Amino acid sequence: MSAARILVVDDESEIRGLLKEILADEGYEVDVAADAAEARTARAQHDPDLVLLDIWMPDTDGITLLREWVQPNGTSCPVVMMSGHGTVETAVEATRLGAFDFVEKPLSLAKLLRTVERALDSGRNKRLTGRSLVPPLLAPVGKSRAMAALREQVQQVSPHETPVLIVGEPGSGREAFARYIHSLSPRASGPFVQLVATGVSDEGAAAALFGTEDANGVHAGVFEQAAGGVLFINGVEDLPPKAQGLLVAALETRTFTRVGGATPVGTNIRIIGSATSRFLNAEGTGVRLELLSRLNVITLNVPPLRDYAQDVPDLLRHYVDRLVDEQHLPFRRFGVAAQNRLRNYPWPGNVRELRNLVQRLLILGGEEEIRLDEIERELAAHAPTNEPLVKQDLLALPLREAREHFERAYLQQQLILCNGKVGQLAKRVGMERTHLYRKLRSLGVDFRQLAED
Repeated sequence: MSAARILVVDDESEIRGLLKEILADEGYEVDVAADAAEARTARAQHDPDLVLLDIWMPDTDGITLLREWVQPNGTSCPVVMMSGHGTVETAVEATRLGAFDFVEKPLSLAKLLRTVERALDSGRNKRLTGRSLVPPLLAPVGKSRAMAALREQVQQVSPHETPVLIVGEPGSGREAFARYIHSLSPRASGPFVQLVATGVSDEGAAAALFGTEDANGVHAGVFEQAAGGVLFINGVEDLPPKAQGLLVAALETRTFTRVGGATPVGTNIRIIGSATSRFLNAEGTGVRLELLSRLNVITLNVPPLRDYAQDVPDLLRHYVDRLVDEQHLPFRRFGVAAQNRLRNYPWPGNVRELRNLVQRLLILGGEEEIRLDEIERELAAHAPTNEPLVKQDLLALPLREAREHFERAYLQQQLILCNGKVGQLAKRVGMERTHLYRKLRSLGVDFRQLAED
């Protein structure tokens, strides 16, 4: 997906240069114009996705140019007006003529970038038609290859009725992708019903799935609640054996019978399941394998956030704007140093942990810019203590301590692979045995206990 193109129209060369530099650093393609004549030429050469238009210019003022561009044959892209001498009347007039927004000089960088993002989102949505009109917060965020490839996969599988199994670590956004599939599918106007597997017991499985029927009437289960839409089973591997068996039977026959009823009911749902990788790798029971074969006709693998860390700045901005809009929390922005720190954080809780971090920082409040020292305090206060090596935040530690953490975890795992035999370990890691014994003792690795285990 190519970068959005922005046209900056301002008669002050310093402002043009500054805006071009700032917007280019944000990844946008930027054209500049000093007056209305240059603006018309630039717009004719490159159809922009957004125009930042100064009101007060020497030949033709911005309001006149805006009026020209919003004629039936004029531009369809959003226009944000800028002025150092703004008045309420001018802002009202610009909005009435079709301007997306109005910002005053001197420009607040944070407000300007937020306005640019909102205006570009608005322009994209207006260009979309039919079912492709997806709410901007629904499509999973990220410009990385991993996210782009995953969104493309979703767009390929969404039009079909085939069951989908979404696999990923807890907190990686499996539900978001399930909702994205639903939104792009022919069932988008139907319900999206979620069944949390940990809340289903063997005794209540049939009622939860198929509902009940008695003298007082019918009490729908999730199969009937999701009729015409999608049933999302969150955590398939946590379904008890009886629930798995009932689910397999319903998928096989495309019918079910309510508890207390006698008449089979036809199914009209699409199943989307989510699971961790252990569900795919487990040998399990026959029922589990049968269920797996039914669900993983198409498998989508959602990567952990640490595998596409370049998207962290975009995710931070996304959740700031979303929480400000939805929960009316005070706006704050992440400084460059804070963003770089979080790009290098391993995110053991994935996207869910990132969202929770943003929410805490907005609720607690503070200066508009979230600085590095505030991030360090938050990460230290919520640091996990029992995560595997790949998820440990070694960057929060001094070099010596980080090296010790790594060496301890590395040697412990290698020792397990060697069945606790230090001789094999020495060969495996390429160390002399006497030196290795000293290293294990200095790191507090109890190789004798590991051998016994």
